[in-house]
Order: sequence, then structure tokens, then C-alpha cells
Amino acid sequence: MTMTVAQIEEKLLTYVDPYVNQDLLSAKVVKGIHVTDRLITIDLVMGYPCQGFQDELRQHLITLLADLTTCDVKINIQSQIVTHVGQRGIKALPKIKNIIAIASGKGGVGKSTTAVNLALALSKEGARVGILDADIYGPSQPLMLGVTTTPELKDKKMLMPIIRHGIQSMSIGYLIDESAPMVWRGPMVSMALQQLLNDTQWDNLDYLIVDLPPGTGDIQLTLAQKIPVSAAVIVTTPQDLALLDARRAYEMFQKVNVPVLGVVENMGIHVCSQCGHAEHIFGEGGGNRLAQQYHLQLLGSLPLDMNIRAETDSGTPTVALNPESKNSKIYRDIARHVAAKLSLQAQDYSHKFPSIVIQNN
Repeated sequence: MTMTVAQIEEKLLTYVDPYVNQDLLSAKVVKGIHVTDRLITIDLVMGYPCQGFQDELRQHLITLLADLTTCDVKINIQSQIVTHVGQRGIKALPKIKNIIAIASGKGGVGKSTTAVNLALALSKEGARVGILDADIYGPSQPLMLGVTTTPELKDKKMLMPIIRHGIQSMSIGYLIDESAPMVWRGPMVSMALQQLLNDTQWDNLDYLIVDLPPGTGDIQLTLAQKIPVSAAVIVTTPQDLALLDARRAYEMFQKVNVPVLGVVENMGIHVCSQCGHAEHIFGEGGGNRLAQQYHLQLLGSLPLDMNIRAETDSGTPTVALNPESKNSKIYRDIARHVAAKLSLQAQDYSHKFPSIVIQNN
């Protein structure tokens, strides 16, 4: 029996996308439904990268329609990433659609590890991604990405990002000796951050992940006041001390009008590699409590796993080493949640308008 377009739409209304929490019609991702005697073709254009989710989505929709038709069903799925509004009054950068800040408020919670694996996960999901190491005093991305080279200088003024594991990257650590202390005052650090961002020739990024240093100081203020940040993600452990500083990070973003997409809980549980015993070394449910307190989404929880540490320290982070491992799938699920949540924000059309200059002749 051949179904009508209206019947197909009625069926699609019953499926809720787990990442945007909307049915496909309300999310406006259904771009075409074509029906013939033998074939139903549905064209979907998702607002976030989701290569790791496409097969599951496709199979679910085929099963959904199977009880009403004997026709073959073909689901075409694409992703289209657009620029989203961040702070008001700061124009988006021409070759970077969205800037996502990764913050913790406290050091030692695995923020940089989360940042680099999140960048890699977004790339594996099909996006063009870069990562900016904003920790001027203690850059860690060169080690985590296994980079030992210096960026090329184009036309004596633009730094070329170093590409590693399929993502573009820039760090002050690429430009200085790894043992050299950065004895700089706040204004110099702020200027260095802006130069790293603006003097790097990024190549048409969908997302730039910014790995922020701990705290709520000069770099965070520069990011909020001078750079068009689309949104932020808070990383914490379940420990009460980490949660206290994570709250400060959230409050800072609130004051500077940067939307917070949600919370990533790191080191949530440890499973002994010898006996399999599981225990919550840093406490239990802290990330969820933080998310509930501020009406945020818990984007995901990662285990305290020695492999994540070892893989990242070796210069081949978890998602790059084995994109289909259990931990990589958690990172990729978090990446889809982050990008999908961002896709619900208002779009930024400012880059499409010409600049108007008034001159007195």
C-alpha cells in the first residue's frame, strides 16, 4: 500500500530526535518527502553533525514506516552547520562559524582532555573543526596532539594552523620552548590570545573549540568581551570542590551573556581493570546536581579511565586512536548533544550583510 505524504508526516511526528528533543517536523529538518508506487524517499538536513547517529536514525525511521507500507524506504541524511548568535555586538569571524569555549573554573578536572576529544569527536561526526589552546601560561594541546613542529608563517603575517588527526590547531606552545615560563601580565596575555585567534589562517571551520585555562581571569574576560563566542560548556568532576569552581565559571558566563550549553562530568566512576569493581572515587551525581541547579543539560559523563589519560599523553587522544571504542562513543555522543543544543540558538546573519561606510566628501 502506498502512503500519502500526510500519513508519512503523521508518522514522523511520533519520533523525537534525542539530541534536539523535538520531532523531525518541528525541528524543520525534513526537506522533502517523495512517494512513488515502489519507493518512499525522505530527505533530512540536520542542523548538527551526526555521522555516528545516521544509521540508527535511518533504521528507526524505516522501521517506523514499515507497518504501514510495503514500499522500499530511502532516508537521505545530510548535515548543514550555520553560524549562531553568541554575545550581542560582536561580529562573527569570517572563517569560523561557531566558537565554543570549554571551561572548568578549576584545574585538574580533565578539561583539556575533554576539549581535544570533543574537537576530534565533532570532526568524526562530519564537521570542520579547529582547537585553540587559550591557556597561555600552561599550554597542553601540543602534548595532547603530539605536535612538535612550529607553524608556518604565510606572507609574513598569518600563522598556518597545524593539522593533526584531522583537526586544525593553534597554541602558544607551538611558538615557544616547552620549558620557557610565560612571565606576562594580564594585558599581554589578552593580546596574545587575540593574536592567536585573529592571526591564524583558519580554513572555514564549522566549530572552533577554545580550551580555556582554569579560573575566571583575564583570558576569560577577553574571550567574553572581544571574541564572538557562540556558547560554552562546563567541565567538572563530581567532587564538591570542583563543583564550587564550576558554579563560578557558570556565573561568569551568565554575567557576560555567553550561553552555556550544558555540563560534562569527568571521572564520574572508576572501574578496576583487574577485578571489575566500580566505585565513585570523586563522589556521585555531582555533574547532574550542577546541571539541575542551573537548569542545564548533563551532556554526558565520562569514567576515570587510565586509557584516556595514557592515550592523550601519548599525543593520540582516545577519539583519534579508536573512534569506535566505548569511551570514544561517549565523547561522540557528547559532541552531538553539544552541536545539537547549539543548533537551537538563533542564527547569525550579520556575515551576509555588506559593511556600510559613510564618508564625508
